Amino acid sequence: MDAGVEQTMKAAGVRTGKLRQDQRAVEMRAELARRIGAFTAGIEGGLVTAVPGLSLYRRSEPSPCNSATYEPNLVVFVQGQKRINLGKTTYLCDGNTFLLTTVDLPVVSQVVAATREKPLLSLLLKLEMAEVRRLLNQDEFAGHPEPCGACGMAVGETRVELLSACLRLVDLLDAPEDIPFLSGLIQREIVYRLLRSPQGKHLRAIATLGEQSHRTAKAVSWLRMNYAKPLRVEQLASMAQMGVSTLHHHFRSMTAMSPLQYQKQLRLHTARERMISDGLDAASAAFEVGYESASQFSREYSRFFGQPPMRDVKARREAMAGESQFE
Repeated sequence: MDAGVEQTMKAAGVRTGKLRQDQRAVEMRAELARRIGAFTAGIEGGLVTAVPGLSLYRRSEPSPCNSATYEPNLVVFVQGQKRINLGKTTYLCDGNTFLLTTVDLPVVSQVVAATREKPLLSLLLKLEMAEVRRLLNQDEFAGHPEPCGACGMAVGETRVELLSACLRLVDLLDAPEDIPFLSGLIQREIVYRLLRSPQGKHLRAIATLGEQSHRTAKAVSWLRMNYAKPLRVEQLASMAQMGVSTLHHHFRSMTAMSPLQYQKQLRLHTARERMISDGLDAASAAFEVGYESASQFSREYSRFFGQPPMRDVKARREAMAGESQFE
């Protein structure tokens, strides 16, 4: 056979195989959307399931901007559209994508496309770094290049292999007697699929002991737990076994902000939640999260959220009341 003809036939075979894979992915996304939709029927928001670490989400209308701290997890979107702002970086997620978060990150998120007929549907699976490290010790990952600097958030396209594992995990909700034995195996497969994806380098870098990204993640974790304390960057760098400038560089790469900006956003997010959920006034919330000056808190809050604390809280409560009425 002529070499040119053989090469053309091979290329055609590759294209045909990719089209079949793409069609299978479309069908599996639709099936996963149907399953999530069935389990969340009549619910507006999140549903914590009997499968450890697995939650299902439905939103039937666009939402205002919400502040939150995302923990290490995988979110697979199968319908609708959501925007996540991390620092000055924006991630847009739709029914073809997954969102991977590898460290605790303060974000502002917003559902931008959702209706009653076609709600936003997604599943969230918490990631355990100890399990990620156990998988990285397997021979399958021995030949992977050494991980380098990592971002704490990444968006990827959902492919057949990942969708298949997610479908089997959700299907366990119809077989609760199988959850104790099978859920851990399927979640292990999901982590494996993530590690093998183009976004897996971010997860490998965080989980690889001794790497700069892992040491930076330790600094992020410490600051997440101690955001109300005064920040001394020199001590943070020493804990991460880095120079101050090196820590700044890697911290910004991972979180899209400096340590000081990260602390400030955590304080503002937490204060906002305390005022909304616990009814604290602005001054009390400010002091509780570590501010020494209520006026400075009010200025920084207004700059970040677009309006003064109590006006913003009132608007958020009215929006939440509207959502409850909508349910």
